[in-house]
Parts: sequence; C-alpha cells; structure tokens
Amino acid sequence: MSPRVLVIGAGAIGGVLASGLIRAGADVTALEANRKHANAISGEGLHVDELGVAHRTRIPSACAVGELSGQFDFGLITLKSIFIEDAIGPLVAGKRVQTYVSLGNGLVQGRIAALTGAESLVIGTVEWGATNIGPGVLAQTTRAPIVVGESSGVDSDRLQRLAGVLQGSSEVRVSSNIYGQVWSKLLLNSSLSGLGAISGLIYADIVGDKTGKALALELWSEGVCVAEACGISLEDVAGMDPYRPVVSATNSKQEAGAALEELMVRLGPTRASMLQDLDRGVLTEVDVINGGVVASGASVGIRAPLNEGIVKMIHECELGIRKPEISNLNELRERA
Repeated sequence: MSPRVLVIGAGAIGGVLASGLIRAGADVTALEANRKHANAISGEGLHVDELGVAHRTRIPSACAVGELSGQFDFGLITLKSIFIEDAIGPLVAGKRVQTYVSLGNGLVQGRIAALTGAESLVIGTVEWGATNIGPGVLAQTTRAPIVVGESSGVDSDRLQRLAGVLQGSSEVRVSSNIYGQVWSKLLLNSSLSGLGAISGLIYADIVGDKTGKALALELWSEGVCVAEACGISLEDVAGMDPYRPVVSATNSKQEAGAALEELMVRLGPTRASMLQDLDRGVLTEVDVINGGVVASGASVGIRAPLNEGIVKMIHECELGIRKPEISNLNELRERA
C-alpha cells in the first residue's frame, strides 16, 4: 500500500510539493488553515507554474485536524514557524502521524522535536524556491534537491521509504549529516533571503548590486563563523561548497563573489519567502532565520551584527515603519 502523506501547510513550498507528489501518484492530503486557499486547491485545483510548465492538480484538503480521516505515514511540515505549535500539537494529541518531517526554514527542529518526540522526527531541507501568487495559485521558481536525514546520522528504513515518496516530485538526497545541511541552507537564507526582504530584490539582483554582494559575502562569513563555533560540519548547498563564498587568506573576495554568481545560475530568480510575507502583510520567519544565527552565536559568545541588523529592519518592515527598498542595503552596511 502506498504511504499516506499529510502536507502540513500548503503554501508556496508545501503546495508545490503536494502537487508534484499527487501527479506522481502519491496518496496526499493537505492540512491548510487558510480556508480560501484550501477550498481552491481541493475544488478547482491548485494551479502551479513549474518553471514555465503549467499544472493544475486537485489536492484533498482539510482546514483543521478534526476534518482529517485516518492516520498518515508521513507528515511533511512546510508551514511557517509561527504556526508550528498550533498545527502540530493537535496532530500529536490525536496520534494522526507516524513520522513527522521538518522541511521548513530556519532553526525550528528542536521546537518540533519537543512536540513530536525526537524519535518521531526526520529532518530535511528544501533547496528549491517557490512563490505564493494567490489563493490556489503558486509558482516554482528554481530547481534543486530536497535533502533528508535522521538526526542521529544513521540510515533507516523509514528514511528510504520517505526518499522513495519524495522522489516523485523532486531530486532527493539522503544525508548522514542533516544538521550540517540545515545550517548550510540557513547560510543561504540568512544571507540572501534576509537581504531580499529588506531590499525588495530577487537573489540575482542582490548579487548584481555592489553593496548587496558585499553584504551577502559578509553575512555568509558571519554565519559560517557561528556554525563552526557551534561545532557544525557544513555540507554542500545547492551544489556548492559552503566555504567558497567565504573570504579568507586562501580565497579572495573576487573568488568568493564568483561563487555567489555561480549560485545565481540556479537560484537567481528566487524572491525571498520573507519578502513575500512582507508583501502580504504577514509576519516573517526572521526570528528563526537571521535570528537563529544571532541566538546560536550568543550561545557560544559570538555576536552576529549584520544578522542583528536584518532582524531589526525586518521587524520594522512588519510594523510598517520601514519599507523594503534598496536604500536599506546601504543603511545596513553603515550600521555594521
């Protein structure tokens, strides 16, 4: 029997993932609190622009745990971090999911494990990007792998089953160092998503701007410094060695900048998820992305001033006292 999959949060990442899985023949249901979006994707179907190829897929959906039927083998957690406790708590209480899979942004894995139990959690990262255009309409903007792994680093039957399911929608890699993978993606998000949110630019335009590129390199190095102090062994992200964008005695600023430019071949069209949140007037995940770097640094006695600056600026945008615009890049540079 095909594993039953519950996609917990059918926004940009979750919706595109659910659409791809269903088109590959998987048994998928979405748990989506936004009733207008849930009704659209379960009725007319979810419209997905997959890098220029249009799909429409009907996704069975529920807005609350009580509307779900039966139990699920895998619960793919793709919702925003601010909704984790409200969404996962009732699922755990009702014993609806056997194995949860953390696929969201930022350092949220500990919070999820506290709810599900570490033994019931597989950790993953989604390296491709997607955009929420409106109720029932999404777009996948880049192509890259999904990476999954056990927190212990060992292989397992459930990990192989999960990879087999996910391969229907995306390239999948199994990692024996999933926390290294999480941190490598955090470098990407804290550097480029943070700058995208305060500037209003897509990734390629950030790297194409002199100040934007310089800040991205400095943010990346700041994150690597914190990761190393926390004992994290970093992994390749989006096909790139995570140390290539770090300026050092053996890696010039030009070489580091060239690494970012190479990354833009794959990720350049990405519009930061935090910028999409600001566009819609909703809270961002900055506290677990750039704030995650800041908090992790503080735990080992290291400051992360650029990440601190981005957290402050994005909160100001959330409050409506600042707008995402390119001049914020210069202000961030001056603050740091």
